[in-house]
Amino acid sequence: MSQESPQTNARTEATAEARGAPRKVWWIAGAVIVALGGVLAWRIHNLGQKAPTQFGRAGGAGPLAVAVAKVGIADVPVTLNALGTVTPLATVSVRPQVTGPITRILFTEGQMVRAGEVLAEIDPRPYQAALDQAQAQLKRDQAQLANARIDLQRYKNLLAQQSVSEQQYATQGATVAQDEAIVAADTATVDTAKLNLGYCRISSPVSGLAGLRQVDVGNLVQANSTATIAVVTQLKPMSVVFTVPEDTVRPILARFRAGEKPAVDAWDRSMNTQLASGRLASIDNQIDITTGTLKLRALFDNDKGELFPNQFVNVRVLVDTQHGQVVAPAAAIQNGSAGNFVYVLQDDSTVSQRVVVIGAASGDKVAILQGLKPGETVVVDGADQLRDGAPVRVPEATPGSGAGQGAPGGSNGRRRNGGQGGTGGPPGGFRRPDGAGGPPAGGQRRQRPPGQPGDGGAAGG
Repeated sequence: MSQESPQTNARTEATAEARGAPRKVWWIAGAVIVALGGVLAWRIHNLGQKAPTQFGRAGGAGPLAVAVAKVGIADVPVTLNALGTVTPLATVSVRPQVTGPITRILFTEGQMVRAGEVLAEIDPRPYQAALDQAQAQLKRDQAQLANARIDLQRYKNLLAQQSVSEQQYATQGATVAQDEAIVAADTATVDTAKLNLGYCRISSPVSGLAGLRQVDVGNLVQANSTATIAVVTQLKPMSVVFTVPEDTVRPILARFRAGEKPAVDAWDRSMNTQLASGRLASIDNQIDITTGTLKLRALFDNDKGELFPNQFVNVRVLVDTQHGQVVAPAAAIQNGSAGNFVYVLQDDSTVSQRVVVIGAASGDKVAILQGLKPGETVVVDGADQLRDGAPVRVPEATPGSGAGQGAPGGSNGRRRNGGQGGTGGPPGGFRRPDGAGGPPAGGQRRQRPPGQPGDGGAAGG
């Protein structure tokens, strides 16, 4: 018998392992395919069991839960929004009017000062000395004038007795006139010295807020220089200067020329907080041809300091008030290929799609010119998943919640398409009664033809 070498045995074992490897791969691939097929069959079976038979939220069975609100009657203000800047009626740079060193600073930075209140003092001694000198000169010249007048009276009596010539009398009269002019000049010099002495006490010309101090005690200041002691800004009343497009000034001008002063509200940068309320005070006399806008000024009491100089604000001007309008929540307004429409709740717990014509908007309310009647109920949340004739259910409102709120899932009237349903806030821009300008509030509505169901997503996210 021949014996096999170790090399031959190793080669035989390697060949056997190579033949068994493809079988293992095929077994593993088959197991994976069987597992995937089982998972797919299980998913198809579950989806078939959960397929909705009626309209429901997120694929659930049953009518869609929606939030509703009543259509009512109210007054709708027509407003115009603009951008403005808080502009003080007076901003004064207090500068020295005489030359001298500063001896006292009598205000603190950020202090409210009154008109006439002393802010700083300049060394008054040189100006007091000049005043004393001018007063002494005045007294001397007044004495000379008095003596000249006595001589003139004496010459007048002698002339009546023909003891002096007329020339002597005329010469004495001229001397009296000269002395009178000298006394008048001395009086003016005294007044000037008093004025300069008064300028040593630098006072505020207006009541307002003192800014940062620009000089210190001991600094030498010059008359009529650009050096500033302080800047005083008047805060009460405060004005806001804003611009409006020339196409929208007609109703404002009509009210202003009729003697009315429309109400003006100032809002913060984010249009979330109303800062102050005032009245339109004045209108510029021409339109800026480069921007096509007209400047207007509104006055505010600013008793609480809500407005600060050079602050940016949003301005809302009350242009008109439409009385007795049919109003509906802005969240109920949908937009489709046929225009604006709403879903009206019927007695049989279904909704009816109805085209409406909207007018002016105020906060979360919109005037309905056509399409709705007072007392009807409209859907304000969940309308994205509805179509004409769809069954709905209205959950019971929680205590303290109003119509249009308490939507299912805590959505608070917020629609899935990004619109803000139940929130208020100032309307964006001038709303015309004909409804031009798109939906007045609630953001951009989803464009879809009437009667077409939504995408089936959950309202309110």
